[in-house]
Amino acid sequence: MTLPRTPSFRLDGRLALVTGAGRGIGLAAAAALAEAGAHVVLAARTEAEIEAAAGEIRTAGGSAEALVLDVTDLPAVDRAIASLPPLDVLVNNAGTNRPRPFLDVTTDDYDTIMTLNVRAAFFVAQAAARRMVQAGKRGSIIHMSSQMGHVGGALRTVYCSSKHALEGLTKSMAIELAPHGIRVNAICPTYIETPLTRPFWNDGEFHRETLRKIKLGRLGTVEDLMGAVVFLASDASALVTGASLRVDGGWTAE
Repeated sequence: MTLPRTPSFRLDGRLALVTGAGRGIGLAAAAALAEAGAHVVLAARTEAEIEAAAGEIRTAGGSAEALVLDVTDLPAVDRAIASLPPLDVLVNNAGTNRPRPFLDVTTDDYDTIMTLNVRAAFFVAQAAARRMVQAGKRGSIIHMSSQMGHVGGALRTVYCSSKHALEGLTKSMAIELAPHGIRVNAICPTYIETPLTRPFWNDGEFHRETLRKIKLGRLGTVEDLMGAVVFLASDASALVTGASLRVDGGWTAE
């Protein structure tokens, strides 16, 4: 009898780009990919932050470089991706939120969230996929979505709209890019303790209601997402595309 062997979770020799990689979820994704053996390009707007992040990965034994990039600047995105070898992995992580009652949302709120969460994500993915296709390279594109791409939430009409859009983009890209061997998936976290979400916990009632909805009874940490990133980037998920991996502690199970 010959036992089947688990496909490798290793990423040795592969090139990965992570946007919004200076801190929080993006930095954790970059660290996870580097630990699995990939060379990681960390992209963000703030040079000092991104250089420090890449330096920490190198200090830990990983291979990393910094790329100062505003992903809402589409010509700059095209230049940056053209300057790199064709990617094996893209983690489309850059995003933002401005919690606001629906009746108070401004056009600036809407434009800021949708421009980064949807428009930039769309065209970063397009630029990366074009390079993969031109090079005949099979790859993995991972959108950092949210549990809010599957449910609604008070004070989050624009954010929920943006993440529902990202879920549709994931599925449609997966269909079109499958013939090229490019897989496209989304990771959908619950509330993760990061610099972006930390101010929310000052509202005691919001904190309690959040913990009630997360069936495992705790907020997420960036470490909770690292295995999901490596899984979707690696050969271990070779037949997974067009999927949403919900790392939400059971929030959307109800």
